[in-house]
Amino acid sequence: MFRPCIDLHQGQVKQIVGGSLTDDATTLHTHFVAAQPAAWFAEQYRRDGLVGGHVIQLGPGNETAARSALAAYPGGLQLGGGVNLANAKDWLEAGASHVIVTSWVFREGHLEESRLRELSCAVGRERLVLDLSCRLREGSYWVVTDRFQRFTQLALGPEVFAQLAPFCAEFLVHAVDVEGLCRGIDETLVRHLAAWSPLPVTYAGGAKSLADLEHVTRLGSGRVDLTIGSALDIFGGSGVRYADCVAFNRS
Repeated sequence: MFRPCIDLHQGQVKQIVGGSLTDDATTLHTHFVAAQPAAWFAEQYRRDGLVGGHVIQLGPGNETAARSALAAYPGGLQLGGGVNLANAKDWLEAGASHVIVTSWVFREGHLEESRLRELSCAVGRERLVLDLSCRLREGSYWVVTDRFQRFTQLALGPEVFAQLAPFCAEFLVHAVDVEGLCRGIDETLVRHLAAWSPLPVTYAGGAKSLADLEHVTRLGSGRVDLTIGSALDIFGGSGVRYADCVAFNRS
């Protein structure tokens, strides 16, 4: 299934190469900046009946835009970026179907399961998505946090997914090494996600054509969904038509 996204940077909808997102603005590689506000995209997704999409705040200055998107499609979008115990319920009350957490449950590169358990209890595991976005290093996929820049000590594998599944409804995994490059998906990672995760997974990273959507559906045995960003025509891309993704889901 195709899952839509709204990536926010400095209050605008953008498509950015994930690995370039650092505190140094000179390294930022931006593919696309939308003329339309975040709510415009949310309204399209609501109109076309797309579910399970997400709004991601890439750094500060995005709260107003995020809230406008959630208001335009209440209960239809997940919200990630800066989520923690103090604000998670507020985002749900603002209209998010789920909150997505990553950096807050890690400290000094180590997973703090007590934090994850506390957040899961506070909002309910059925409304929590755990972001396990990763980068490949020495043959393993290591979870990265803090806008994909900090490697943690957590390498993905079946034991990790089994350990974390009781605390959330699903997982979100960006393949950061190929994110925003439109050079194709990381097939190895998609296969792993299908084999390792007992919960639904949304994979993001590298999709360049409708064939990638079909391929992920096959590789993932129908258990891995795909987010398409930079290649999508509504984000300035030329590889994938948004209308075709909507038609794919309906079929």
